[in-house]
Amino acid sequence: MRIVGIVQARMGSERLPGKVLRPLGDRSVLGWVIRAARAADCLDDLVVATSDRPEDAAVAAECDHLGVRVFRGPAEDVLTRFVGAVPLQGDIGAVMRFNADCPLLDPAVIRTAVRHFAASPGLDYLSTSLHRVLPLGTDVEIVSVDALRRADRLATGFHRTHVTSYVYTHPEDFNVTGIALPPDRSGLRVTLDTIEDWRLIEAVVAHFGDRIVPVAELSAWLDANPDVRALNGTVRQKALADR
Repeated sequence: MRIVGIVQARMGSERLPGKVLRPLGDRSVLGWVIRAARAADCLDDLVVATSDRPEDAAVAAECDHLGVRVFRGPAEDVLTRFVGAVPLQGDIGAVMRFNADCPLLDPAVIRTAVRHFAASPGLDYLSTSLHRVLPLGTDVEIVSVDALRRADRLATGFHRTHVTSYVYTHPEDFNVTGIALPPDRSGLRVTLDTIEDWRLIEAVVAHFGDRIVPVAELSAWLDANPDVRALNGTVRQKALADR
């Protein structure tokens, strides 16, 4: 099965506007995500799905700089944007969804998810976050193109913003599974949503430099540095319906 990676990215953000293009070390936050996806070396194509709003011309320009294809679609209807971003050529069977605010992705996690999905014929959805043990911001998910298009026909409300949520909240209608990669590091937060998150991620990059850090190494360092971990320790993730 051929799998395309689609990176969800736009300049708008309630808590930290413009976060996806913030410079982080030697590259943009989006550049970190693209590098990790490419380093996994298991995706058949890679596309950035941004909005058609004028401010997201900057995202499209960064995609040109990074040498990655870009698709522009509705700002609020992200599900429709994702469906439109799926290449029409190449017999793509599934989509791995990335968020551009997760610069510390581990390519090994990406490869593991792809391997499990490819080994399970008929699977509609796979995620590391259904029973999450990874740090928040290092999870990955894969959805079949058929399930994505079916969700696009059926989903309403906040499900249109969250792309895959209609699929995994309707396990009676879709073949859904989760994988867990122990040990439990779910108490760690390395996603980028607030200025507090930014300070922690900056501290990570200041220590490790401009390189991809395996999730086990990253987790061990954060465990050993509670002062860094405390930088975003009070930040709470929004509920699904509020995001």
